[in-house]
Amino acid sequence: MPREIGVGFLGAGVVGSGALDVLLRKRERLGAAIGAELAVRRVLVRDPGKPRPVALPPGLLTTDPSDVLEDPAVEVVVELLGGEEPARSYIAAALKAGKHVVTANKEVIAKHGAELLRLAAAHDVNLFYEASVAGGIPIIDTLRHDLVANEILAIQAIINGTTNFILTEMGAGRDYAEALREAQRLGYAEADPRNDVEGVDAAYKLAILATLAFHADVRPSDLVHVGITRLAARDFRYAAEMGYTVKLVAWARLADGKIEGAVYPMLISQGHQLASVRGSFNAIVLDGDQIDKLMLYGRGAGAGPTASAVVADLCRVAHNVVRGVADRVAIGNRDRSVRSFGELTSRFYFRMQVIDRPGVLARIARVLGDHRISIASVIQKETDETARVAELVIMTHVASERQVEEALAEIRALDVVRDVPSFIRVER
Repeated sequence: MPREIGVGFLGAGVVGSGALDVLLRKRERLGAAIGAELAVRRVLVRDPGKPRPVALPPGLLTTDPSDVLEDPAVEVVVELLGGEEPARSYIAAALKAGKHVVTANKEVIAKHGAELLRLAAAHDVNLFYEASVAGGIPIIDTLRHDLVANEILAIQAIINGTTNFILTEMGAGRDYAEALREAQRLGYAEADPRNDVEGVDAAYKLAILATLAFHADVRPSDLVHVGITRLAARDFRYAAEMGYTVKLVAWARLADGKIEGAVYPMLISQGHQLASVRGSFNAIVLDGDQIDKLMLYGRGAGAGPTASAVVADLCRVAHNVVRGVADRVAIGNRDRSVRSFGELTSRFYFRMQVIDRPGVLARIARVLGDHRISIASVIQKETDETARVAELVIMTHVASERQVEEALAEIRALDVVRDVPSFIRVER
C-alpha cells in the first residue's frame, strides 16, 4: 500500500474548492505519479452549511483551526484564506508544529516570506507558494530550482490579469471606466478593484519574485507602485502612433550592486516580448547570465490555473516527504539594498493641456531644462478652438524620477498649463 500523507485545508473558497476537486477526482493518478496518497483529513470553513462546487466526504469540515493545525494526522497544511491575518499566524503555527505548508497567499509571502522560509528551515519542513504569483505559470519553481545555475539580472513582468485586461480594452478604444465595468462583468475584477488597478497586487508579486531572483529580503514597502486609473484611451492612441503600447509592468533589476524596481504603466515598443500579452494573460521575462532571456506565459489567475499550482506544490511536498528531505531557499538579510524611487531613471511621456498661444512651449521647455530634462520630441495633438486649449505630447530623454517630480510641480503651477492628465514612463 502507498504511504498516506494527511492534508488539511484552511479555506475552501473558489481556489480551495478547485484544488480539493482535483485531489479527489485525480487521486489515483496523482498517487501513482508521486508514490504516495494525498488524503484530505480536515477542511476549515466559516460556514459548513454553505453549498460548495465540490462534494466533500462527511466529517471533513470544521470551523476550528486547531482541528487542522494540531491534528497529528495532518502532515501538510494548505492555506487558502487570503489576507495577512490570521493566515500568517496559522502558517507560522503549522511550521512550528513540524507541518509542511502550501499557500497561495501573495500578501503573506510578500511581507513575511523570508522569515517564514527561515522558520521552515529551522523546523526542517517545506514551504511552497507557487500559486502566489501568476496562477498556473510555474515561475516560483523555475526560480527556486531550474535557474539555480544563473545569476538573475532583471525581471520584467505582467503579473496582474485584471489590469492587463483593462489595458487591452483601452488599447481597443474603450475608456477606463467602461473597460473596468467589462472586467467586473466577466469576473476579472472585484467589486472593489483598488488592489489591482492601483498596482498593489503586482507589487506584492514583484516583491516575491525579486526576493527569490536576487536572494534578498525585498518587501512590498521597498517598491513604489503606480496604478492605471489616470490613463485615457487617447494615451493608447498616441502611443500606437509612436510605435508603443501601454502595459502595467512590474520590473526589477540589479544595478551596481543595488536592486532597482517598481510597478507602473509603461510605454513598451510593439516589438517587446510583453507587448503581445493581451487580455487576462500574464507573462514574465527573466534575464540570466547563463540563459540570456527566458519568457514564461500563461493564465495568471482563476480557479483552474491557481488550483493547478496548489496541487503541483502538494505533489512537490509529497515527493519530499517520501524522500525525507526539505527544500531550502537561500535568502539574505537586508544586505542588498533597494535603490530609492527618486534615484530611478527612465524616459517619460507627458500629455499636457495648455493654453494655445505663442511662447507656451518655450516656458515648459525652460522648466524642463532647469531640471536637466532634455526633450526628445513634441507633438501638438488636438486643439479646442473654442476654449483655445491645445494638447501637447512631450517625450523626454532619460531623467530621474526626482527631476521629473520637481519639474512637474513647477509645470502644473504655470498659468499657461491647464492640466497634465498623464505622464508615463517609457521603456529604455
